[in-house]
Amino acid sequence: MTTAVSRVAVQNFLQAFASRDPIKLEACLHDDVVWNIVGPVEFMRFCGVHRGKKAVLNLLGTVVPGVMRVTGFNPEILLIDGDRCATLGKIVGFTTDGRVVSYRCAQFVQFAGDKAIEFRSITDTFDAAEQLVGHPLDLSQDGALPALEFSNDLVAV
Repeated sequence: MTTAVSRVAVQNFLQAFASRDPIKLEACLHDDVVWNIVGPVEFMRFCGVHRGKKAVLNLLGTVVPGVMRVTGFNPEILLIDGDRCATLGKIVGFTTDGRVVSYRCAQFVQFAGDKAIEFRSITDTFDAAEQLVGHPLDLSQDGALPALEFSNDLVAV
């Protein structure tokens, strides 16, 4: 049976996350934390799985600032259920060359003893990657995306 996380612990974690203060963050992280940001590592080097408090603090203190300077995290929706919370919000910051970056993300956090032990972030990575590289991404061979074709046939499951 899991122990419910307190609203105060969730708020402390979210404030530490938004502040990027390593001392505040360290106090909110379990030693065995797993931090997973889904996205294209080739455009967003901070994506991927990071294991352990030291790796997460390095990610947030060194890797992310090498890509962008985060100036805010604005959660619009917060749900707390048992030992987990979910947020839908917006990350705001600047690229290393000074361009504004603002993208939406959903985050799912599991707590153990009021400390974050698992963090999963799902980002609008296409929008974020385009903002980080500074131009639209061309996903086709010749620059034009193929037209979609739909079938009227239904597939039985």
